Amino acid sequence: MADILSAAQLKRLADHKYSSEGVSIIEPYLQVFWRWLVEQIPLHWAPNALTSVGLFINVATSLLVFYYSPDAIQPAPAWVYLITGFGLIAYQSLDAIDGKQARRTGSSSPLGELFDHGCDSISTVFVTVSGCACIGLGTHPILLFYQCIVSSLLYYTAHWQTYLSGTLKFGLIDVTELQCGIVLMYLISAIFGNQIWQYTIPVINLDVNACMAFIGVPLSAFILYGHLGTLMKGGVGKNGATVADTSVVFPLFPIASVIILSTMIAIKSTSDIFVNHPCLYAVSFGIVAAKITNKLVVAHMTKSEMSFLDSVFVGPGMLFFNQYFNTLVSEYVVLWLCCVYCTIDLIRYSSIVCMQICDYLDIYCFKITPITGSNGADKESRMMTRAASKAASSSSKPHTAEDLIGTHSN
Repeated sequence: MADILSAAQLKRLADHKYSSEGVSIIEPYLQVFWRWLVEQIPLHWAPNALTSVGLFINVATSLLVFYYSPDAIQPAPAWVYLITGFGLIAYQSLDAIDGKQARRTGSSSPLGELFDHGCDSISTVFVTVSGCACIGLGTHPILLFYQCIVSSLLYYTAHWQTYLSGTLKFGLIDVTELQCGIVLMYLISAIFGNQIWQYTIPVINLDVNACMAFIGVPLSAFILYGHLGTLMKGGVGKNGATVADTSVVFPLFPIASVIILSTMIAIKSTSDIFVNHPCLYAVSFGIVAAKITNKLVVAHMTKSEMSFLDSVFVGPGMLFFNQYFNTLVSEYVVLWLCCVYCTIDLIRYSSIVCMQICDYLDIYCFKITPITGSNGADKESRMMTRAASKAASSSSKPHTAEDLIGTHSN
């Protein structure tokens, strides 16, 4: 597989330092639990492994909700909501302690930050869609569509402002509060059934789930306003540019393309593809948004320009051109092809980037790298040996970006 990151990008990523500020309302109280929890984790468990396990649990439990409620209307068994709520708690906890485990074991690296944000971009999609299915929001397709789009948009703009300022900023109401709210919704659905969310309130003549969605509108606007406030101030680069000295406005175009394509395809669908298959549709375009968000995070951490064209747009392109040629193939079939393709494309991209970083930093993704090898040689000596081995074989093949990097001491 061809390399994605250049030698210069890898060097800048190795020099990257994580920076964040702000704290949400609930987080200080949960920190007590998280500090206790990380002490129960064995020291040989790698931080990225914790994040991966949490993501796997979260995705697997969300898929249970999609299986029983593909239209985001049908109720799922109570045990499904309980397990999915537990899955979200597990993910939130493991995601919160992975950094603590890295510092505890002395294994912090730029890969950990990138891996964490990448998993979060995927989790955002599944948590949002399964949360909407939990309250039966499929009865209001427009509100369901809005919630799915805005969740990916907010996660993207959070990293957009980080690309400008170099610092990830948290608000008073942030992802922790939203996740706790969704866990509460799962608990209510498990106890009373998701039909309780479809009860019509007499005075205002609105379903409870619609009211919940409408409450989310000003809340999301409040969070987005905070992100836009940072964007309007400009970046820390030259003449107010990004950390990579690139255009402040350019990151708008990739996410705008996702929003426009998802909206246009849903409206022009002859089979009401979103209304009939909202979970599959939202997940498919959510994965597209996750891919471009990962590219934005990589652009920030490597202080490089973000490209507009991306292979992940082939997925939505399938749906678009199928509609353009009067739906030659069933839209449901094409939607599945789009979802599978986009998932494979995201996994391929993430795998190559992780392997390049691991190879450059001489670390493992899911294993804590010891400071010294079994023969007593330090890490730098082992890297020099590997570099010399590459140089010896370079005469028989063209130089790659990896060959030109040289050695690096983490």
